[in-house]
Amino acid sequence: MKKIILTDGGMGQELVRRSKSEPTPLWSARVLIDEPDLVRDLHAEFIRAGARVITINTYSATPERLAREGADDLFKPLQKRGIELAKQARDQAGDAAIAGCLSPLFGSYAPALTISYQDTLDIYRRIVDEQADGVDLFLCETMASAEEARAAVTAASESGKPIWVSWTLADHGKPRLRSGETIANAASALDGLAVAARLLNCCRPEAIAAALPELIDLGGPVGAYANGFTSTEALKHGGTVDVLHARHDLGPDAYADQAIGWVEAGASIVGGCCEVGPPHIAALRDRLEQAGYEISGGTHA
Repeated sequence: MKKIILTDGGMGQELVRRSKSEPTPLWSARVLIDEPDLVRDLHAEFIRAGARVITINTYSATPERLAREGADDLFKPLQKRGIELAKQARDQAGDAAIAGCLSPLFGSYAPALTISYQDTLDIYRRIVDEQADGVDLFLCETMASAEEARAAVTAASESGKPIWVSWTLADHGKPRLRSGETIANAASALDGLAVAARLLNCCRPEAIAAALPELIDLGGPVGAYANGFTSTEALKHGGTVDVLHARHDLGPDAYADQAIGWVEAGASIVGGCCEVGPPHIAALRDRLEQAGYEISGGTHA
């Protein structure tokens, strides 16, 4: 029986929907302080839906984003709160591994908005220092360029924790990172670094399906978790997620169809990104079990 690790879905969009506050450029970071129960409860819903890996809700709590909004002093408290709420959810809802979050420093889908590699690495090291003691693994996610991923993975590797790296792809055309780089080039940039799994995320399910064979050819565990946006082009640097729109053809059953296809192609880690909520993960869990797969993960993911 093939084992599949089922991860959670997207936190940010779901929290925006549930929150009493208007979206801000900090996406879901502010809710960690203002409405922490929403964060804890959503983590718990994902676990009850079948997720065996949840990612702390600190995607937008990067030093650069916080500094841009004049909230530098929130960096450490937000990182701490994100870990605490994930652990509370695990205590309430059942076993799940907690993944640290190394997200794009300048916002998603913006590979050109870069600083020097060394400065990027130094910032990721700051984030790793805050998260390492409280997480089971590190997820370097929505990496839009090879160098961004190399900096994140290098920083994470210094923690001694397992590392998953996940690149985000252009939604149309041949399989490419949003920087235009090939998957092979992105993978070769990580030579010499220990990566436990390679994934693709926060792009159209169709883009993932087209790219998976190339990712699988690299060897080792692979995974995928797509978003449900019609397009990401409207989101500009410093903008808010309310400018993005959800597809109407990716309900729980339709999303599960896509994800089962990835598993059949060879993926061993699946879940969801933006616009993929607990009902989607529950539907995917049911489909996996019906197909005879064993859902694994938990604290030993």
